[in-house]
Amino acid sequence: MNTDWTMLEKCYQKMGISGEVYRFCNIIENELKDRFKEIDMIAHYNQMKVLHAMQKHHLSEAHFAPTTGYGYNDIGRDTLEKIYAEVFGCEDALVRAQITCGTHALSLALMSQLRPGDELLSPVGKPYDTLEEVIGIRPGNGSLAEYGITYRQVDLTPEGEFDWEGIEQALNDRTKMVTIQRSKGYADRPTLSVERIGSLIHFIKERKTDVLCMVDNCYGEFVEIREPSQVGADLIVGSLIKNPGGGLASIGGYLCGTKECIERAAYRLTSPGLGKEVGASLGITRELTQGLFLAPTVVKNALKGALLAANIYEKLGFEVIPDGKESRHDIIQEIKFEDPELLKAFCEGIQAAAPVDSYVRPEPWDMPGYDAKVIMAAGAFVSGASIELSADGPMKDPYAVYFQGGLTYEHVRFGMMLSLEYIKRTGNPSIYKRIVL
Repeated sequence: MNTDWTMLEKCYQKMGISGEVYRFCNIIENELKDRFKEIDMIAHYNQMKVLHAMQKHHLSEAHFAPTTGYGYNDIGRDTLEKIYAEVFGCEDALVRAQITCGTHALSLALMSQLRPGDELLSPVGKPYDTLEEVIGIRPGNGSLAEYGITYRQVDLTPEGEFDWEGIEQALNDRTKMVTIQRSKGYADRPTLSVERIGSLIHFIKERKTDVLCMVDNCYGEFVEIREPSQVGADLIVGSLIKNPGGGLASIGGYLCGTKECIERAAYRLTSPGLGKEVGASLGITRELTQGLFLAPTVVKNALKGALLAANIYEKLGFEVIPDGKESRHDIIQEIKFEDPELLKAFCEGIQAAAPVDSYVRPEPWDMPGYDAKVIMAAGAFVSGASIELSADGPMKDPYAVYFQGGLTYEHVRFGMMLSLEYIKRTGNPSIYKRIVL
């Protein structure tokens, strides 16, 4: 056994990992065995849940046959949507390759449910940057604001709690929809657990029974045993190139919820009168379905990697959110570097660890939908797939990186080690000393 580990260390050394970094990460990893067991249990439960849904709806090889044109009577597409509804505990689902990304899925959800004169409320503060132009917080061509739909938000308290009084005051006759972002995005706040989301929805619906509650579920699927749709959400929304695609989905998004919500969304995605009846699968149903089957295990690997990252960088003295001991409710790990060079070095290390484009160096650039330059490490098989090992961050204070993904834990582990090697190269002597110790 010792010989095997020696061979593994030599393999890491060939890949650019020094002995001190290798041993430093091993020590931290060994301290996380109990936490890893908890993550394994959640993945086991969710795997059985997905398998049950596929068996219940008699998934067969015939469902993987491609359709073209209008896509009428696409039994594979329709069966996959039944499986999604079953897995997420909803009445219906819309799972389509025609939904291009998470922002598109969220935009579809908002624009399909809201009408001129309605108001949208966010009780958890500002939404993710790319939604600002959709809503009209920043000027955007075709925004909700241009259609006479107003927006109101209630920020979390400085302690990260819901402002119950502020939320109650913000609810009014025009409040048609409440949007709840589960993950923190680039905001400096805690990610919301399913339990907390359920408490918030219960509070809101007690005061306004006809309001629709939508949850941006991106990065949160299969992290817990329950999903927001099982604690009162009328609609949950996500991207297939994040958690539920399991690393196999090459495009797509999903909406799961009540029949009425999904019907409105389908009419908005295609056309009034057509709805869910059209939308050819073009031969990708198998990868979407198999990706969902693999998703609980892939999410498990990403979660373990995020937990390892939190404990490594916390040990080095950086602020990490969530910290190394907190419970986890999405796959994202924030690390505050307070230094643009360290942020860039981390992303360079993650890029260098990638199976695709490992030889390129990420540079900050003006990404569409953001208010500052963003640096992104994303050497993925599927372009932009943040369920694969990736990291990004805006080039502004506090120069925080948002690290996520990893199809295998072993890959995330290597990525963490290589990020340390690149940070060592910045010449920060205190960091090097801590690693050696």
